Order: sequence, then C-alpha cells, then structure tokens
Amino acid sequence: MEPGGRRGLASARGPASATRKPRQEPGAGAEARAPGASAVRARRFLLCLYLVGFLDLFGVSMVVPLLSLHVKSLGASPTVAGIVGSSYGILQLFSSTLVGCWSDVVGRRSSLLVCILFSALGYLILGASTNVFLFVLARVPVGIFKHTLSISRALLSDLVAEKERPLVIGQFNAASGVGFILGPMVGGYLTELDGGFYLTAFICFSVFILNAGLVWLFPWRDAELTSTEKGLPVGKNPALWGKTDCEVQEAAAPCQSRASGKPARPPWVEVASTLRDMKSLLFSEMWDIFMVRLLMAVAAMLYYSNFMVGLQERFGVRPRAAGYLISYSSALGALAGLALGPILRLYRHDGHAVLLHSSALTCVLLLLHAATHTVAVAVLCASLLAVSTAVGRTCITDLQLAAGGAQASGTVIGVGQSVTAVGRIIAPLLSGVAQEVSPCGPPSLGAVLALVAIFIMSVNRPRYGRGGRDKLKSE
Repeated sequence: MEPGGRRGLASARGPASATRKPRQEPGAGAEARAPGASAVRARRFLLCLYLVGFLDLFGVSMVVPLLSLHVKSLGASPTVAGIVGSSYGILQLFSSTLVGCWSDVVGRRSSLLVCILFSALGYLILGASTNVFLFVLARVPVGIFKHTLSISRALLSDLVAEKERPLVIGQFNAASGVGFILGPMVGGYLTELDGGFYLTAFICFSVFILNAGLVWLFPWRDAELTSTEKGLPVGKNPALWGKTDCEVQEAAAPCQSRASGKPARPPWVEVASTLRDMKSLLFSEMWDIFMVRLLMAVAAMLYYSNFMVGLQERFGVRPRAAGYLISYSSALGALAGLALGPILRLYRHDGHAVLLHSSALTCVLLLLHAATHTVAVAVLCASLLAVSTAVGRTCITDLQLAAGGAQASGTVIGVGQSVTAVGRIIAPLLSGVAQEVSPCGPPSLGAVLALVAIFIMSVNRPRYGRGGRDKLKSE
C-alpha cells in the first residue's frame, strides 16, 4: 500500500506546493501568518464535522427507540416486527462497503449530501407510515444510505495526520455521543403528545435537511491540503479529498486520469476497480483486524442487547432506573472520546496496545458483570464498559485506516461497518440461545468472544507495532 499511500501523496502534494510558493514570495508577512491561519481554518472545518455527527445521531436517536412500539401499533406480529428490524442490518451489511468505496471515487462532499438527503427521505416516509408496508418502505433508503458517520470519519482520516487521527476521531465520536444522549430524551417527551411518533419522525427529517444544508455550506476551501505545524494538521490525502487543481469538492481520481491523458471512467467502473484492488488487502493482510472488530462488536452487543432485561431479572431494577443508567453510560462513553489524547500520549501513540488493553478490560468487566450479585458492582461494570468499548471502537478504526492506507479510507471504513452489521445479525441469535441457559449467559459468552479477540491481537502484535504498520503497508 506504500506506493499508493505515502509516495502517491508526496507526488500529489508536490505540484500543488510548487504552484503555491511563488504566490507567497512577495509577502513575507503573509507567509508568517499562513500556518496560524491554516490551523484556524482546519479547526473550524473539524468543528463543522463534529456538528454534523452530533445532529446525525441526535435525529436518529429520537426515532430509533420508538420503532418497535410503532410497528407493533400498526398491527405487526412480533415475528414480522423482528424481520423488519433485522432488515436494516442486512441492508447495511451490503451497502456499507459499496457506499464507502463510492465516496472514495466521487468525493466526500457529494456522497455526504446524497446519503443525508436519502436518509431524510426515509424518515419523511416513516413520518407518514400508517401501515406496515410504508414502514418497511421507509427503512429501505435509510438502510442503504445511512452512512453519514462513516463518510465523516473517512473525511477526518483524509484531513488529519496519522498521529492525530485517533484523537480527532475520538472527539468526533464524543460529539456524536452527546447527540445520542439528548435524542432519546427529546423523542421520549414528544412521543407522549398526540401523534407523537409522527411528529418525532418529521422533526428527525427536518434535522437531516438541516444537516444537508450545513454540509452544502461547509467552508470546504478552508480545509487546506497541506500539513501545518501548529493546531490540527490537515491535508493528508488530496486524492480522497478532491481534485488537486480542479474543484475542491470533486474526487481526484478523475482529475488524475485527465492529467495523465486518460479519459475519465464512469463512477461505477471506478468503484468496481477499487474493490478489486482492495480485495487482497482486506481478505488477507487485514483479516485479523476485521475478525477482532467482529468479535468485540458481538461481545458488546451481547451485553447491551440484554442489559435492561438482565438488570430486571437479576436485580429487580425498574426500566426507568435502567434507562437512567444507560444515559449515564452513554455520557461516560462520550467523555472517553475526549480522554483519548492523554491515553494515547501515555501509550506513546501505540494504538494496538491501547486496543489490546481496552479489550482485556472489557473481557474482565463482562465476566465480573456475569458473576456479580449486587447492583453496585453491576453499575461499576456498566460505567467502565462504556469507557473501554468507546476507546476500543476508536482504536480499531484507527488500525483499519493505518493498515489499509490513505487511498481508500472510505472503502476500509465501509468494510468495517459491514463487519459490524454482520455482528448485529449474529448477536441477537447468540443472545437468545445464551439467555435460554442463564440470564448471565450473554455477558459470559461476550467475555469468551473478547478473550478470543485478545488472543488474535496477541499473536499478530508484531505486525501492528510501530515498525509493523509500515511493513504491512509495504506488502
């Protein structure tokens, strides 16, 4: 991946920097002010992206907790409701990789706008769903195009240096997490009004339209494609950001083909070509990263999917108190994203070590939660699990991007989301079987899966050390 990643980046930067230098020579004062101004512009753009993540999860989390109640109110049986609920995960399984690769080809701005607008359409139809057919129809565009967060993370990967990437993605996850905390509270209040679900769905549609307008008005040209020594460094990958000497909003692949005298290929041809190029990397060199992602995702889902039921059956905790505990845990998870900077400095920016230790902590906490007989210990486990899983999710994404290289970050993140979608399909089945054995079965099984993930990471640790990353990219 080295030739297409760092060396390709160097060649892409070369002409751009060469054209900028003569413009800066006449004004030495402007040259001195450039780094600080560039850092301010970069920070402003990142803050805009954080706002997009916040609004996205704020809108979604208003509606999602109400979906199962609404589909049952439309007359659907529990079996039909379960099938409809799983359809979203199945659509995400097949669309995540394609949409991620498509964003690599057409550019982040266009793909973000299309995904947000089609998701808004889905929530608009949901707000008019007076029967099961319309409800199912509303879930289709959302299942296919609800990849705003994935594309935003790929854009963050394009903008920041590799050393800063986990910190910035952690801050983005924290901003999104705040939306996930506030959304259910607003949705729960609105649903108690007359026609509350339909009002909530329409407000969610309005939030997505607002998000699309925000993306359209983004200061795209403020995101300079050169690294800065102060502030947040940007411009790591112009190929995925936009055309170097064409338009900032467009992808560089067509621009590069024009520069080399070759005719631009249709986007679907570019997508198929990128997927072919990435196939060997994704399914040979990176298999262990995706296996760890799958195992840890299923482990976490086994715990959270039965959280309220387990608290009620084992400790007699009422649903309202369990809901408060979930909100409290979500808040801790958001704060964990902000704490990634000090954690990474403590580990000398060794993301693999952070992931290994956070996974080990998750394994121990799942075992402790399964074995405890007191509510206090269960609350302690929930608090620490919120932190360990939040840190682990950020680190596994960073490892994917580091191993996959800069030229296809959208594709790599998309494949990761597809792997997580597989976990969403598998986890309910495993959870049901484990719960038949014991109420402590799901967290116990999650601990076993986390232990397998730890073993895989320990065996493959040399590949992802500081030297191992470069070695993997050069394979």
